[in-house]
Amino acid sequence: MDDFLFKTATCRTDREEVSEQRKALPDAIKNIITTLDDDTCFAHIGDEPIHFSTSVREMIEKFREVLFPGYFSKEKVDKANLVYHMGQAVSQLYEILSEQIIHVLRHDCLRYDLACSECEPRGHEAALALIRYIPDLRRELAGDVKGAFAGDPAAKSHDEVIFSYPGLYAIMVYRIANRLFKHKIPQLPRIMTEHAHSLTGIDIHPGATIGERFVIDHGTGIVIGETSEIGKNVRIYQNVTIGALSLPPDAGEKLRGAKRHPTIEDDVIIYSGATILGGETVIGTRSVVGGNVWLTSSIPPDTKVFMESPRLVYKHPRTQKETRHEKTA
Repeated sequence: MDDFLFKTATCRTDREEVSEQRKALPDAIKNIITTLDDDTCFAHIGDEPIHFSTSVREMIEKFREVLFPGYFSKEKVDKANLVYHMGQAVSQLYEILSEQIIHVLRHDCLRYDLACSECEPRGHEAALALIRYIPDLRRELAGDVKGAFAGDPAAKSHDEVIFSYPGLYAIMVYRIANRLFKHKIPQLPRIMTEHAHSLTGIDIHPGATIGERFVIDHGTGIVIGETSEIGKNVRIYQNVTIGALSLPPDAGEKLRGAKRHPTIEDDVIIYSGATILGGETVIGTRSVVGGNVWLTSSIPPDTKVFMESPRLVYKHPRTQKETRHEKTA
């Protein structure tokens, strides 16, 4: 009985302490609200709400359902229901896509006090244009799938590539976002590729130009900048950066729109850990860039660039003696 009374008293004391702490919240909230008048900080009050990533994720999943019919559908798709299924999926995709485009157009118009962009007709027009482009997108992605399967002995089937390869997922989202980027749709393309980035570790800017049969093997840690130009049949491995040279603090204003990222020509292979930087850097056709190579200047076609073999040090646990061996390529 005494133990029960002690626990009851303790619980009551704890609740009173929590209550006192909650009483301090109004002052804390007031201080936070005060910073909304601080021009050095950012707030988004009274403007069109920014869309949520959940709807963007749903849109990407609906795209995947249409681009790879039957692979990601919740029900079996066969000849008996194919027309109905695709009709439903495409109609739903059109509604989601047009709503998202209209939303970002309206947001920027109201947020930045822009001239009317006729967001509704423009949104529906852009959505329809992208829907009409889906047959070409399917052909492009089919090439990406075939390229991944042809170059990866670990791939057992095209289905395995479609279902499980993060590189293909990132490329798919990029190719969709790139079309929106070309239509000058704000925000949405970057939000889409950043969603893929968060899932795969592969960061492809929607403004990059990437040719057919593009393959990302393994993925993770890959960065491809906005003004990168990548040709056909290019394969890159994990932790590759195709980026810009060191930029000044005011680069956002001075270099916006300038060519800052490299050009990778056709049939190039870039191995893991390579870093290629600069808008004037061109990697010539059929070249091979080895692992951990750092390049800030161009190389001609049919060139192989490798790091010099490192010297390995082995420390023996009993004698503590060191032996050194040069690693052979």
